[in-house]
Amino acid sequence: MNETEQPSRPKHIHLSGICGTAMASLAGLLQLQGHRITGSDKAAYPPMSDQLARMGIAVLEPYAEANLDGKPDLVVIGNALSRGNPEVERVLDERIPFTSMAALLKEEFISGRTSLVVAGTHGKTTTTSMLAWIYQTAAKEDAALEPSFLIGGVAENFGTSYQLRPTGTFILEGDEYDTAFFDKGPKFLHYFPDGLILTHVEFDHADIYADLEAVKTAFKRLVNLVPRRGLLVAYDGSENVTECVSKALCRVERYGFKSESEWQIRNLCNEGGASLWEIWRGDALWGELSMPLGGEHNVLNATAAAALAHGQGVSREAIVEALATFKSVKRRLEVRAEVDGITIIDDFAHHPTAIRETLRALRTIYPNGRLWAILEPRSNTLRRKVLSGDLVDSLQMADRVVLAGVYQQQRIPEPERLHPEEVVAALQAAGTSAVLCPDVEAILNEVVPQLAHGDVVAILSNGGFDGIYEKLPARLKERASRKT
Repeated sequence: MNETEQPSRPKHIHLSGICGTAMASLAGLLQLQGHRITGSDKAAYPPMSDQLARMGIAVLEPYAEANLDGKPDLVVIGNALSRGNPEVERVLDERIPFTSMAALLKEEFISGRTSLVVAGTHGKTTTTSMLAWIYQTAAKEDAALEPSFLIGGVAENFGTSYQLRPTGTFILEGDEYDTAFFDKGPKFLHYFPDGLILTHVEFDHADIYADLEAVKTAFKRLVNLVPRRGLLVAYDGSENVTECVSKALCRVERYGFKSESEWQIRNLCNEGGASLWEIWRGDALWGELSMPLGGEHNVLNATAAAALAHGQGVSREAIVEALATFKSVKRRLEVRAEVDGITIIDDFAHHPTAIRETLRALRTIYPNGRLWAILEPRSNTLRRKVLSGDLVDSLQMADRVVLAGVYQQQRIPEPERLHPEEVVAALQAAGTSAVLCPDVEAILNEVVPQLAHGDVVAILSNGGFDGIYEKLPARLKERASRKT
């Protein structure tokens, strides 16, 4: 990676919560500026642990006051940390300068550049990756288009989640989650977009948002930050999105399947793991596109990225070429292993809608395989019962469902907590084979004897899931070896 101008005085910057996708990406950007980076977290797991290792940044585990013995010039406090954390307490006691990831990102990297932000309840990471790859492809003809970016996942075309270039565009994923214990506003309100994509707006992050109205208020505030000269690209299939963009003062262009939308998808064809479709603008064909990814949700994401890039002056030819060569993102429909004719998929499932779209896509990609869904309720929304009915509906798209116990359920008040046995009972009542297994060992004991050639196993979690991604293939290999 190329470096931009070095800071006048390199600093020692410590990131508390460094293994979060955004925090690890920020660590990389700061390192490219020449700063000395240290970091800590309660646990490290791929893909961010691997990326930090390649950067030569050791992760101090667990959180401890001693992790700050090097007297850093600045501490970046992740949004998962709160009062009572030993590093937070030492920072406050000793008045060590501190900030948030979002505030530092704005100050160091966004200010002075064109800010292109991708926001929404679903699809942010993939769409941001697509937009960055479009700009990278366009840079072959115009080097000034080579982007800096920060993505909430590892984009496979780049092999990383961040890039820093001395050019004028910064592309980033805009997260609606809160910023830090001392700044409870959404992170994306720090990013002041010149161009914005809004994919979906649904109730999520039940730990910080009281209801859907609170979520919509956050997105309306983001829309209100786009200047009149800016461009807002918004999904056409959501009443919530329509409400959130209704008072925008900038140009708004809708994308999706509606005939009146500025970026209309027509003649979508999924062939195995690939997609072919047309984009029409009014009565005129704008382009024929292809992409080596299946799933209607990925076509929507690609169309949104194409719309914003085109609005910023990127050529149609570069957009078409980029999407045809887009590889995906780690932990998004990622094939982790194929053992004895069984395909194991990893997907970062955090919400019932995301689960539904993942399973829908897998039905398209593997139309003849028996589809298993192994779900760990781990996100702050899935650990709560508020969307349990939607969860049941989504999981019915699988042939077999295995539900793990709720991650750290003791941290969720009992009246709010998801009861997985009730989800399993509802699935069984609806005719879907489902079982509850309290931990990974129980899951392996349950599924390994039943898995057969041609099966597709979707492992759904937004965390490490106790190493199941490695343990399941290992057990299947053991089983296969015993056959021979």
